[in-house]
Amino acid sequence: MNETTLMMLLGIAAVMIIAVVLGYYAARRRREAMSAWAASRGWSFIAGENHGFDERFGVFDCLQRGSRRYAYNISEGDLNGRRAWAFDYHYETYSSSKHGRQTHHHYFSAVIVLTDMLLKPLFIRPENFLDKITEFFGYDDIDFESAEFSRKFYVKSPDKRWAYDVIGQSTMEFLLAAPRFTVQFQGAGIIAYRGKTFEPADFESAIEVVEGMLDRLPPSVVREMRPERRDA
Repeated sequence: MNETTLMMLLGIAAVMIIAVVLGYYAARRRREAMSAWAASRGWSFIAGENHGFDERFGVFDCLQRGSRRYAYNISEGDLNGRRAWAFDYHYETYSSSKHGRQTHHHYFSAVIVLTDMLLKPLFIRPENFLDKITEFFGYDDIDFESAEFSRKFYVKSPDKRWAYDVIGQSTMEFLLAAPRFTVQFQGAGIIAYRGKTFEPADFESAIEVVEGMLDRLPPSVVREMRPERRDA
């Protein structure tokens, strides 16, 4: 091994060590920020990996992607009488190349809020350019009276009437003015997330979006989703 090669290898090793050290301190700062945020809400906080989230909340599609799935930096607590979680999430996907199998790590953050209702499936996210292309080929989403809302949001549900009931005029105006998240209603819960990790302020915004949608549910929808309370 000549001197030039040795210097190159030492340089690569130094870069890798620096990256590991920086990653360690960045992860520690994030844990501290998340812990402080949870404490400010009176919520519990666990930094370690939880490999059971994909089973416990298996109804949510985003928690079923890839393999080696786990939640971490988990905050849990009461949200105005509802149970809620705020967390980071990891999963792996794989690809093959001439260098062999490559592992790709994916990270994002999410908020889950449980309700005392049985919600029908509903999926809402910001619309993107690909949606315009698929719409041309007939793969359309649900359109609403508000042309602006229909342009800016992609909405799917097997029950269009349910989607129209949940996303009324007040909710459309609220979502148009709110920070953008992907939101899924399924079972008794609602999840709000993006394709990246949140800052503490983003967790607050996600919570506000979920609560804002729940607070704007028409009374008739709430009664329908709580059949045992119709005579209460």
